[in-house]
Amino acid sequence: MFRHRPTDRIERKPGRRTSARAFLVLAIPLMAAGCSVKGMAMNSLANALSGGGSNVYLTDNDPILVGEALPFSLKLMETILQETPEHEGLLVSAASGFVMYGTAWVLRPARAMESTDLWAARAERARAKALFLRARDYAGRALEVRHPEILPELMRNPEVIAQRFSEEDIPAMYWLAAAQGSALTSDLNDMDLLTDFTVVPVLLRRALELDEEWNRGALHELMMAMPTTHGISIEEKERHSARAIELNEGSSISPLVSLAESVCVAQQDRNRFVQLLNEALELDVDDYPDTRLANVLAQDHARWLLSRIDELFLMNSENLLDPSDPTEARTLWPIHF
Repeated sequence: MFRHRPTDRIERKPGRRTSARAFLVLAIPLMAAGCSVKGMAMNSLANALSGGGSNVYLTDNDPILVGEALPFSLKLMETILQETPEHEGLLVSAASGFVMYGTAWVLRPARAMESTDLWAARAERARAKALFLRARDYAGRALEVRHPEILPELMRNPEVIAQRFSEEDIPAMYWLAAAQGSALTSDLNDMDLLTDFTVVPVLLRRALELDEEWNRGALHELMMAMPTTHGISIEEKERHSARAIELNEGSSISPLVSLAESVCVAQQDRNRFVQLLNEALELDVDDYPDTRLANVLAQDHARWLLSRIDELFLMNSENLLDPSDPTEARTLWPIHF
């Protein structure tokens, strides 16, 4: 009978233990690498979503197609943010996406249906408000990536705390202001939103101090939507409009439409209202591919405003609207796509 020598048993056991140890030595880094690879993949996807991929939307000439596609992109962003919750670029992109979608595809249609189906319009306004508040949360989180826990301080003392922001914070500041203003526009009876609105002009003025040319005049366009009750005069709105047009070099007609809606209606200047909107409608949107979608939407809004001209302007031209009237806040915020 074949007998194993003691040395045979001694030699095999270390071999098995060595193999097991070798497996563990290899497996533990591989498992860690798997987590790392997943993290890198999520960050890469987040970078792609927050980068230039939005151009495929902004250059489109079909708002319906874009409006139907946007919800999927927004939910994809939210899915990735669950894995990369402090990705500043993606947080800003999510904020901008929800403001854009809420403005162009929810709030504007709601305003259009108010004269035919008031209850449906109110439901859509409530939905728009929820979208804007979601955008506000994402923009706030983006600010807190660089400035942890700054939002409560900002709400308590906006004039002082806003001075901490730098040029790198402008995108998050812009979308926080846009989301807050749009939320109030969708529900003028929300006293909490009205109270919190005080931070909006502070953010915009600080951003203008840092870089008034940012995004081809986007900050100036947003300032035009500020109600006169919050420290901006009609004359200042005119100056912001002129500067926005100068900076965008005619590539965006939003300043013309905003001026007609926010200034001409308040002053009851019907002739100028028609002139500005007709000028906006004369633009060939294909002349500026990068702003094609925004201009298509602005022209749609211009046509709607012209269709309501008899509602917006009183028969007696002496009865000017009071610029401090709360209805002024119903003006849509000119979101810069």
